[in-house]
Amino acid sequence: MAFESLTDKLQNVFKSLRSKGRLTEEDVKLALREVKLALLEADVNFKVVKQFVKAVEERAVGSDVMNGLNPGQMVIKIVNEEMVSLMGSDTTEIQMQPGKAITTIMMCGLQGAGKTTTTAKIAGKLKLKGKKPLLVACDVYRPAAIKQLQLNGEKQQVDVFSMGDNQSPVDIAKASIEHAKKSGHNVVILDTAGRLHIDDDMMTELLNIKDQVEVHQTLLVVDAMTGQDAVTVASEFNDRIGIDGVVLSKMDGDTRGGAALSVKAVTGKPILYVGMGEKLSDLEQFYPDRMANRILGMGDVLSLIEKAQENLSIDEDKEKEMAARMKKGKFDFEDYLESMKQMRKMGGLSSILSMLPGMGKQMGDLESMIDEKQLARTEAIILSMTPEERKNPKLLNLSRKGRIAKGAGVDMAVVNRFVKQFEQSQKMMKQMPGLMGGKRGRGGFGGMRFPF
Repeated sequence: MAFESLTDKLQNVFKSLRSKGRLTEEDVKLALREVKLALLEADVNFKVVKQFVKAVEERAVGSDVMNGLNPGQMVIKIVNEEMVSLMGSDTTEIQMQPGKAITTIMMCGLQGAGKTTTTAKIAGKLKLKGKKPLLVACDVYRPAAIKQLQLNGEKQQVDVFSMGDNQSPVDIAKASIEHAKKSGHNVVILDTAGRLHIDDDMMTELLNIKDQVEVHQTLLVVDAMTGQDAVTVASEFNDRIGIDGVVLSKMDGDTRGGAALSVKAVTGKPILYVGMGEKLSDLEQFYPDRMANRILGMGDVLSLIEKAQENLSIDEDKEKEMAARMKKGKFDFEDYLESMKQMRKMGGLSSILSMLPGMGKQMGDLESMIDEKQLARTEAIILSMTPEERKNPKLLNLSRKGRIAKGAGVDMAVVNRFVKQFEQSQKMMKQMPGLMGGKRGRGGFGGMRFPF
């Protein structure tokens, strides 16, 4: 998971700071030396690291901090604030044209960065905001690029404009604007061709499109897993064609996070979105303050709530009824199955836990404990029950358990262990009404419940 190593290292530094009643200037410099090493290992641009550490040190060694009641906590607060500043402070949206005017967005990036998928993801986001986007297939070189865009457009229920692969990208872009005017689309998103590396032909083609079509926003998709290479790519694209913002893809992968912390400082251009998975819904608005909290192991509950509300569509009456049963410890296997489905929509248990405060250092242990195969077996056990058995767990006698074990392809002991754990979960949830449902009548974070 992104930032895991960096988060662990920073939390060790902060733990050392908190343990000291008073701080000396040498304590702060020693801690910042560790912060500097952690950032460099995370592939943050060395010039950015130097400026960041200098800014923190200038603020942290002031008398107000050193003589304060909790100097260690104040230094951590300064690190957080400077990290937010480093990534842009304010959240940046795609700038739309006023009224009914068409907004034209040109997507660009290297081949393999996930540009075409990201293009469809952005179209889905804009559709949720009430826009009527049109995806335009301008990549006439890569085999199956047009088909990929069409399939993604179909999944997002967004129209796709294509003229095949025998027309020039410039002509396709020009024709798409006329098509959008006639068909009532108010956002046109051009999916341009990528290359394995930056070359003059690609840059010339992009400049020609911008010369012939009024492009309002040029967005660059870069692969976060490439670290400083992503920042180098962003700098060159910005210098040669001009970009308005960056989308970091593959932030859910084994990335050290350096690109997220360097792009804005090096290019001056904001990060608009981050891709957190392969599904078309796995695109998050980039909030510098929330990202800083994640990096520093402080969690990101706001994003978790928004993710739950966006992905989970549950009938209000059913939700209130289920929350009430959970509070009383009377939820059944049907509720458990529903919770597993919700968790899957949210990206899985590890994705949810990573957004909770204080989970950073424990994520490695937790992820090793979360066995996806075990969760699948659990689902198979429940699906092997009759509807009556799911609603009334007390019906599960020895013969019924034997039948369920055969249906799920597991040993009887596995079924017995699961049923026992389920009964313990009932007792636990009865003791934790605050988590299972509050005054709003919705369970957990925005209606989300956990099956454990």
